[in-house]
Amino acid sequence: MNKPLGPLRTPFDTPPAPGTAIDVAPGVLWLRLPLPMVLDHVNVFALDDGDGWTIVDTGVFSRRSRALWEEIMAGPLAGKPVRRVIVTHHHPDHMGCAGWFQSAHGAELLTTRTAWLMARMLTLDEQALPTPETLEFWKRAGMDPEILAQRAAERPFNFADIVAPMPLGYTRLQKGDRIHAGGRDWIVHIGHGHAPEHATLWSTDGALVLGGDQLLSTISPNIGVYATEPEADPLSGWLESCTRLQAYATEEQLVLPGHKLPFTGLPMRLRQLIENHHNALPRLLTFLAETPRTAPECFPLLFKRTITGDTYGLALVEAIAHLNHLRATGQADFTLRADGVRLWHAVATEALAPSAPAQAT
Repeated sequence: MNKPLGPLRTPFDTPPAPGTAIDVAPGVLWLRLPLPMVLDHVNVFALDDGDGWTIVDTGVFSRRSRALWEEIMAGPLAGKPVRRVIVTHHHPDHMGCAGWFQSAHGAELLTTRTAWLMARMLTLDEQALPTPETLEFWKRAGMDPEILAQRAAERPFNFADIVAPMPLGYTRLQKGDRIHAGGRDWIVHIGHGHAPEHATLWSTDGALVLGGDQLLSTISPNIGVYATEPEADPLSGWLESCTRLQAYATEEQLVLPGHKLPFTGLPMRLRQLIENHHNALPRLLTFLAETPRTAPECFPLLFKRTITGDTYGLALVEAIAHLNHLRATGQADFTLRADGVRLWHAVATEALAPSAPAQAT
């Protein structure tokens, strides 16, 4: 009989205030930096190496972030140098200050190859207006015409706006790599779905997991499809990763996540992250069997709340991820409306069984 899974718990009532740190384990400090978005913070962690620090993730590159880092280095980090920067994945709230630590502080950058290539490519791909490919992607997805017209006339989000220039050179992290930091050894395990080749670090003493955005407690990471790879199926990678990481999860591990509070109960959380999508996919397939739908028409079923403002873009790319997954598994497809918008329909109306996880790579 399977052992019942324990609940999620956090040993912390409140996060650290800006410029301060909380000791979460011997040699490990938890810090938090602000973000200029709906999710208004990112967690970063500092690992004490004796003569210096290894930091994990960095926040966005902004005047405010740099000022906070200077305050942190003089205060909680006690003036010891930041010698290494580990970045879990390429998103700007994690990679943002990495290049600054390299160029201004001489730190070594450790991250996965895909994370480094994606971040460096995107920082060099600055656009004054959305590209034709992006506009076509949004139109084909069924973006609201008023939102599309507004976005077409505005400067889009550019990585270069909040990610520091990235100099050549980094140290690659791969599955199974072992790193010594903060007085303990860590083993790298790779996840996919939220970001390609996302690094997580698991202490060999079984006490801690540096989870980045792959392992969050009370929110689900965005699983999105973008114009860079419009037919991608990141949901398969997400389900495979969560299933594979279950083999390493224990009730006792304290997970140090990229957002929200550190927590225990990782086996239960991984099950929830898997079931969240396995439960949504049959509902979506039944919805598509009733009549063909655009991606935005799937919002109420997938998110069960009104989608407005800043959340519209994230909802759109996640809806496309679910639709692409159904197409990749042969359960749904699309036709093109006269205006070029994709109308999605179920290929078969029988109940959807949980999709099989993709093979690990």
